[in-house]
Amino acid sequence: MAKNNENRPPRRGPMGPGMGAPGEKAKNFKSAMKRLFKELRKFRIIIAIALVLAITSSILAISAPNRLSKLTDKISEGLAVNKDNLEYLSKEVPSNFAQGIMKEIEVDGIKISVEDQAKFLETMSTIGENPTPTEIYSKIDEMPENVQKAVKPFMDMDEIKKIAITLAIVYICTALFDFIQALCMTDVANKFARSLRTRISVKINKLPLKYFDRNSIGDILSRVTNDIDTIAQSMNQSLGTLVSSITLFFGTIIMMFYTNWILAITAILASAIGFVLMFIILGKSQKYFVARQEGLGKLNGHIEEVYSGLNVVKAYNGKKEVDEKFDELNRKVYDSNLKSQFLSGLMQPIMGFIGNFGYVAVCIVGALLTMNGVISFGTIVAFIAYVRLFTSPLAQMAQAMTLLQSTAAASERVFEFLDEEEMPDESKIKTILPKEKAKGKIEFENVVFQYENNDKPTIKGFSAIAKPGQKIAIVGPTGAGKTTMVNLLMKFYEINSGDIKIDGISTKNLTRENIHDLFTMVLQDTWLFDGTIKENIIYNRKDATDEDVKEICKTVGLDHFIRTLPKGYDSNVADNDSVSAGQRQLLTIARGMLQDTPFLILDEATSNVDTRTEELIQEAMDKLAEGKTSFIIAHRLSTIKNADLILVMKDGNIIEQGNHEELMVKKGFYADLYNSQFEL
Repeated sequence: MAKNNENRPPRRGPMGPGMGAPGEKAKNFKSAMKRLFKELRKFRIIIAIALVLAITSSILAISAPNRLSKLTDKISEGLAVNKDNLEYLSKEVPSNFAQGIMKEIEVDGIKISVEDQAKFLETMSTIGENPTPTEIYSKIDEMPENVQKAVKPFMDMDEIKKIAITLAIVYICTALFDFIQALCMTDVANKFARSLRTRISVKINKLPLKYFDRNSIGDILSRVTNDIDTIAQSMNQSLGTLVSSITLFFGTIIMMFYTNWILAITAILASAIGFVLMFIILGKSQKYFVARQEGLGKLNGHIEEVYSGLNVVKAYNGKKEVDEKFDELNRKVYDSNLKSQFLSGLMQPIMGFIGNFGYVAVCIVGALLTMNGVISFGTIVAFIAYVRLFTSPLAQMAQAMTLLQSTAAASERVFEFLDEEEMPDESKIKTILPKEKAKGKIEFENVVFQYENNDKPTIKGFSAIAKPGQKIAIVGPTGAGKTTMVNLLMKFYEINSGDIKIDGISTKNLTRENIHDLFTMVLQDTWLFDGTIKENIIYNRKDATDEDVKEICKTVGLDHFIRTLPKGYDSNVADNDSVSAGQRQLLTIARGMLQDTPFLILDEATSNVDTRTEELIQEAMDKLAEGKTSFIIAHRLSTIKNADLILVMKDGNIIEQGNHEELMVKKGFYADLYNSQFEL
């Protein structure tokens, strides 16, 4: 809309002055996470449920190794000789025979006769001093049946079944709680992402045009797509994991010391190196995650800019320059992504090594303690599980922190956008000017306006009066401020000083929405959305009939073209369809003509059509402008010869005004402009 205004600041983008804008200040992980949690307050109930489930799941997982230890011991007892009974018989039977006491012996409810005792002594006498387990089992098989019952291995299946069922319930509950927790966090992440997209959609409509002057569209799109997706995905995978990992970590330490302090210290010392490496890696990787998100925004901005102007790139043989710029941005994304992923990827193998080292240390120390009768074999099994539970949280915490870093980098960019300065709040403005009651008078009173970051004002003390029903033409060289005046009239920008009045009411006392309802705009830039011809013309006029649409199209000379399409007015059309630039402009003119408003603005509205079509449109515009106050910006001065008032602008001010004949008689700046059209 401001293409013909050289004083407007250049749009900042990946190929312009604003390329480095997103990364000018360092990111703060702590403040970003604080803001993120603040934004998540409305989901606190679901998050609390998810975190409670994660903690409960971790506690159940921590309790499992002790039960596993008991199960192992019970199974071990069922596989080994009953040493207590064997030792008892080995002492009691010889003692009884030596004292001449001949009576039955009862062991665990099993009665062993004198005869069986004698056979027991006979068999035991054949065993050497240091028998192997195999020799002992073979000799037991030679003993009497009642003796075998007393000393043979015995599986307490009832107890084993009880412990096994308890373990199965624990593991099932752990998996179930993890599943529900994941569902809750997925729900929160997706709803939060949807909320952010909605807020950004609302925010875009509240931002002043100056924001889009200094930021690339591609970077804004990257915040809406890449950054929000990063927040949703990483938050879904990190928050619950982090809480459960912390619970597992500290809970496992407590249970290890409760079970055996020697093995606990062994496992912790063996894994301590993991802590140091984790914090070193986390400290070095954060800046690369931030750089990756910024790089993606710049790369997307560059791609959007190139493809939107692909014809220009090809026409000027700019492929080499564009490719070099793309390669540079792509390389930066590659480098930051490679470094961030490499550093985060180190965590898994390092923690795997630490875990295996911990297994070895626990097995060696545990074997020594078992040989000395300090612990049972089941305790070693429990500690092997504890080592896994102890080292796994370290890796999970590192991964969760890595994901949270991505979340922080992405969320900071999204919140930066949401915190951008909005257009002034107009909720307190109560004055309304209905378009049915508008008379059509507009007054400019010493209007001064300066674009942000410009050295001098674009509009300097502009004053003019447009009477009801007048056709006002604004002409002047490129950069004179013609389109800027229209933007100020539409309240797209706020004036620095002076005033603009519509029917005596200051635009400061009217809402932007009210002002926009009063104007029909037909711009040099054409815009069609993905829909049918009829939908594009009707746009926001839901009450328009098919006959209204056809009548307008006949007026601007579109009817024949539309009837040649496969489905006529119901044919789909968009900017990327095979519709010429002139036809697109005709469609936008038809859209503007359908609006019934008291004011009309034409900004180079016929620049893309041929001379014959321009004449037809000019006639249609004259009919459209009847009874309306219209403003026409045109470079082809032949199109505004019949204007009631011509305002000649230069350097942001009016230097001449009058109708065509009056200005030509003066032989001033306007006359020079007009005559220059016919010079070779």
